[in-house]
Amino acid sequence: MKVVSDTSPVGYLVLIGQGQLLADLFGGVTVPAKVAMELLHSNAPAAIREWFRTPPLWLTVGSEALPSTAEVRGLTSLHRGERAAIVLAEHLGADLVLLDDRPARRAARERGLRVTGLLGVLREAADLGLVDLPEAIDALRRTNFRASPRLLKALLESGR
Repeated sequence: MKVVSDTSPVGYLVLIGQGQLLADLFGGVTVPAKVAMELLHSNAPAAIREWFRTPPLWLTVGSEALPSTAEVRGLTSLHRGERAAIVLAEHLGADLVLLDDRPARRAARERGLRVTGLLGVLREAADLGLVDLPEAIDALRRTNFRASPRLLKALLESGR
């Protein structure tokens, strides 16, 4: 399965000690070079920078080919990493792209891409018995991840 990720899903999984879930669920994940730069940026949490300095073998950094004007059409309002993830997913013919930002998810879907985010990854991992969802959500709440309390409650209740 070809999976491309933006910064947020990878970063938050690392922060909650669940980075390996991406390999367990998908075999491997590709991130654009722009996302790699964000994961290594001095503003990124130290735990993420340290993890990404020696990334696992299942994480691939995609090439930094410049997209054509047609490829970025409709994506200019997105952050660079989100834009790069969508364009790379299109180039690779990815089966799935991991994005958390609502406008980025909408743009990816409009371009025919299958999308999920961090919470979808955690839900799927919990369904497969790979993670304890309440524990993962509690750990996520201790980060600066933003999700409505109502959404998190619904996610937790959906697994019962």
